[in-house]
Order: sequence, then C-alpha cells, then structure tokens
Amino acid sequence: MKSMNTNTSAESVDNNATPEHSDAQQPQAATAPAAPAPAQGMSARSLLKQLQQEFPAFRDCLPLSIGIDKQLLARMPGLDKKVMRAALGIHTGSMRYLRAMEKAKVRYDLDGSAGAEVPEAHRAHAKEQLQQRFKKEAERKKAERDAAQEEENNRKRQEKLQALASKFAKN
Repeated sequence: MKSMNTNTSAESVDNNATPEHSDAQQPQAATAPAAPAPAQGMSARSLLKQLQQEFPAFRDCLPLSIGIDKQLLARMPGLDKKVMRAALGIHTGSMRYLRAMEKAKVRYDLDGSAGAEVPEAHRAHAKEQLQQRFKKEAERKKAERDAAQEEENNRKRQEKLQALASKFAKN
C-alpha cells in the first residue's frame, strides 16, 4: 500500500530544506543572504510568515519600498506571483502596517535599508484606511449591542406574557 503525503504547507517547507539546497546557496551568501526557495503550493499566510522570518522589512513592519514584489521575485525565483501578491496584500492591509505607514517618512527595501521618501498622499491613504476600519468596527459593535438589546427586550416581553398566561390560566 502506498503512503500518501499528508504534510501541511509548513511541514513541506521543512522537508524541502535539504543539505543539497543549502550548499548551492552558500556561494551567494557572500554577496547577499539568499532566502530558501519557497515550497510549491505554499499558502499566502505561510509565505508571509517566511518573509517575516527572512527579511527585516517584513519582521519590523516597515513601510515597503515601491516594487518590493520585484525584489522578492529576484531573491526567491520559484515564488508563485499570485501567492506573493496575496501575502503582500495581507501584510500591507494589516493594522500594524497601516499604523506604521501613517507615520512613515521613508520606505525600506527587503534588508531594512532606507530608500525613497513616503509621499504625504500615501500617509493620508493609510490614515483613511485606518479610519474606515475603526468606523466599520464601531458600526459592527453598535449592531451587536442593538441586537443584544433587542434580544433582551424580547426575552422580557416573553416573560411578561408567560406571567400573564399563567395568571389567567389559574382562574
């Protein structure tokens, strides 16, 4: 009977890191640290975790330089573009990143080196995104409170009806 490979994407990353692959990357280490090749079928979240482990700009949630996707593709040639874009979307849409972007003066490359300035329009966009999220969250909480209040009112109404029904049922 054949055994099926049931590794998760995180496990498959560990299984693909063999000594052969690391020896091939060592000559490049003198010029720039090479990231391990991503596993095929990797999810956007697992890729984002890998990026956070490998690159200071992701780990420290620094404002990313324009064209960071091209830098990632150059460092990680086997990277699936669709998964990479999804991972970048998750990262740049996070509250932590938007807060950093709102106050940022410069953008950073993968290694954490400062680059171009952040235009005021980009800071304003981040601030607007945060305000929209806070507003949406406040509306959601208000709707939950209103629903809970309505439920409580219905419960009290039912109790009163039960009390009336039991009172008149005795007579």
